[in-house]
Amino acid sequence: MLLRELGEFGFINRISEKFKSIVIPETTGIGDDCAIIRKDENFDYVVTTDMLVENIHFIRSKITPFELGYKTLAVNLSDVAAMGGNPFGSFLSVAIPADIELEYLDDFIAGYKHLSEKHNVTLLGGDTTRSEKHIALNVTVIGIIEKNRARLRSMAKEGDIICVTGFLGDSDGGLKILLENLPISENEKYLIKRHNNPVPYVNEGIWLASQNGVNAMIDVSDGITSDLKHILNASQKSAVIEIDNLPISQQLEAVYKKYGFDVIKSATSGGEDYKLILTIDKNRFSKIAEDYKTKFGNELFEIGTVKKGNIGEICWLKQGEKFNGLHEGFNHFRCS
Repeated sequence: MLLRELGEFGFINRISEKFKSIVIPETTGIGDDCAIIRKDENFDYVVTTDMLVENIHFIRSKITPFELGYKTLAVNLSDVAAMGGNPFGSFLSVAIPADIELEYLDDFIAGYKHLSEKHNVTLLGGDTTRSEKHIALNVTVIGIIEKNRARLRSMAKEGDIICVTGFLGDSDGGLKILLENLPISENEKYLIKRHNNPVPYVNEGIWLASQNGVNAMIDVSDGITSDLKHILNASQKSAVIEIDNLPISQQLEAVYKKYGFDVIKSATSGGEDYKLILTIDKNRFSKIAEDYKTKFGNELFEIGTVKKGNIGEICWLKQGEKFNGLHEGFNHFRCS
């Protein structure tokens, strides 16, 4: 069997099965946005790691080194945010090809430092090595969270309201503009920024995890079609999603209308938005959403409901009717 036939998540599950016999007490490993490791009687560590590889996750000519440094940390902070953790330290490892100038690396570190300072996350170490051709970047972030406060993918309950913390599809729109070399006006600039400079919802994640009634959380890295299914599979639930309720920015609507692109496809299957998807007890949703808007000035967008049904199944509705033909989200190694 070839790796592309198994797919990214099948490969992860294959690895995970081999380590089930090695159990560390009070530790949660593979299967969520972060690992959870006991710190003491009152707190746990949350730890995540992620890799960005040139021409897979970014194109060097389409992103400034400052933006790349920023994004490299942002995608990891987003994982900590999805658990409700408070990040405090990172490790950065880089593989550098010979054609990279020192000024490029200085700008990269400046971008990394800019986001580090914003969230008070210190660089604790890492590694450097030579690469034959492409840049490869790996970051590990460590955070802390009050014991039993981490929000897991397995915590969704029947009847929960499914919501997201912001617009969907903007990053995918920005990527499409870059790949197709489209003319760049203000709307296009906005979408490109959303792709190159994603905002990790760190403070929002910390606050949401402190609210009774907030159950499962995950960040949108591969598109809600894939990421919501992680919650549903882990929680052994299904869902109904109202496509008409998906939050879509005016900029994405305008650009996609101009070029005839499929806005629903990007909103459901486009990755790297790094918004949070969460499920909230239906009886507490209104109060939590109201308090969230008061505190952060933004909406919690209600898009659907957690159901019993077939595990992992999403029923998509558009104007009350079943809607088929949606694409899966991003999956490394997937067979085309």
